[in-house]
Amino acid sequence: MIWLAILLGASGTYLEKLIGFILPATVLDRPIVRSIAGLLPVALLAALVIVQTFATGQAVSVDARLAGLAVAIVALMLRAPFLVVILSAAITAGVLRATGVAA
Repeated sequence: MIWLAILLGASGTYLEKLIGFILPATVLDRPIVRSIAGLLPVALLAALVIVQTFATGQAVSVDARLAGLAVAIVALMLRAPFLVVILSAAITAGVLRATGVAA
């Protein structure tokens, strides 16, 4: 059963790529297509961050990950380098979990 899912996923990905090559350039040069293509990765990444921060299995949870995300947002607002953002968020979540303040 898992092989069927893998084959369907691979086929869908291949067909999507093929359609991108087949479409004429006039379709891809439309302003609405360009704006969607530019904003879609940002929306998908934001959704991934939200799901990974607030979801535990099928339940919604608030724990040390939220504090780590908050620290990362502050570091980004202060224009910290990417590595500093990641490390500060991870250290914050780790310290809160280690001290028992947050699960």
